[in-house]
Amino acid sequence: MQRQVAKVSDLGAIGFALAGFTFWVLADTSIKLVGQSGLPSYEMVAFLGLFMAVFLMLYALARRQVGLLRPHRLNRQVARACLDMGNNVCVVIALRHLTLTLFYILVFMAPMVIALLSAVFLREGLPWKRAIAIGAGFAGVVLAVHPWSSAREWDWIGFGACIVCVACFSVNMVWSRVLTQTESPESLAFFSGLVTAAVGFALMVLLHAEPLTVRLTTGLFAMGLFCALGTLCFYIAVKHTSAANVSQYHYTQLVTGALVSYLVWRDKPGVYVLLGGSLILAAGLYIAVAAREVVPLTEGS
Repeated sequence: MQRQVAKVSDLGAIGFALAGFTFWVLADTSIKLVGQSGLPSYEMVAFLGLFMAVFLMLYALARRQVGLLRPHRLNRQVARACLDMGNNVCVVIALRHLTLTLFYILVFMAPMVIALLSAVFLREGLPWKRAIAIGAGFAGVVLAVHPWSSAREWDWIGFGACIVCVACFSVNMVWSRVLTQTESPESLAFFSGLVTAAVGFALMVLLHAEPLTVRLTTGLFAMGLFCALGTLCFYIAVKHTSAANVSQYHYTQLVTGALVSYLVWRDKPGVYVLLGGSLILAAGLYIAVAAREVVPLTEGS
């Protein structure tokens, strides 16, 4: 018997997307704070996955819906969870080498890549005006990075990690648009946590694990909580509207990320970063409005 799913309006799905991206900003802030301690990336990712899985299990138990955590297509869940794990590892690495503001400007390439992938693989269309906006967004990324200047706010390790983040996240998001037609959002998020934790703890056994303090444990706990909330909101959003529609609200992280970066680290973005970020924001706003015209996949297709 097919499980009945409560319908969420397009506006409601966008609300979940905005909540998810905001929770991820808080998770990234926690990651950057913990990363400053020198804790190995694989150890951070291990506890991130563990706490994610624990929080989602408690959430399912409280709602008496543990069955929602069960995967229907295990092989696809494993493959998608590996993309999540790769994204999380690269996020940890990137945040050690970049300011939070520049990190979000670089990863904002993801919505543009997603729009292109959605047009090709999900047949959601790519009108010429939206294509121009995507091109303008990429130009904004180049302007924000300003590789021609000696006063750069980034290094190649952070830049490379962000590129891998964009690749993993973009493919994951487009694929999730298909998987959420048969898999529950709770199952996708829970399985990502399990796979991430399993690989992370295996590396801790094989390589080296640093002892944890109360402060580090609190930071790891916050990472898992915010990441679990963000991931759950994200999967609910892409289940009820198009991948391109959800992805364009990624740009809100430019604002929240810059605000948190200033409040916590007093980081002030330079002129190129502000100009590039403004261009990206304008392109993202246009694409977000245009994406509302895309008709989402019907459930079960």
